[in-house]
Amino acid sequence: MDGQQGQPSQASLALAQAHFNKGEYAEAETLYSAYIRQCACAGSEGAAPGSKCSPEDLATAYNNRGQIKYLRVDFYEAMDDYTSAIRVQPTFEVPYYNRGLILYRLGYFDDALEDFKKVLDLNPGFQDATLSLKQTILDKEEKQRRINEKNY
Repeated sequence: MDGQQGQPSQASLALAQAHFNKGEYAEAETLYSAYIRQCACAGSEGAAPGSKCSPEDLATAYNNRGQIKYLRVDFYEAMDDYTSAIRVQPTFEVPYYNRGLILYRLGYFDDALEDFKKVLDLNPGFQDATLSLKQTILDKEEKQRRINEKNY
């Protein structure tokens, strides 16, 4: 699977992605986790000098493993992976979007708004983020309206 023992490789990441694309999520998750562990052993979370992990690849591995956790409704674990992806590659807009979706679903509208705004700062053309931002604003206002009505 890897060229050198303990060294992460493009091949292992590509294999994880192939399993992910085929819907073989257990296999993909195992491979993403192994890649992430190998990156941690080879350097640090941000890919230290000499590490074969690029920040982009490591962030992708975290993000995609987060997607698998999201699909099985492990929302908090998924958010942890999205946050790790963001820490590794702060300009990667997808994990902000994915984390925002979970925060929205859990009713944390203010936090979701922040993530969707960050996505649009990084990529103004991200249409799903634009729609999600608008829906979050509407739902936050509706929630506030119901709270206000209940208090009168």
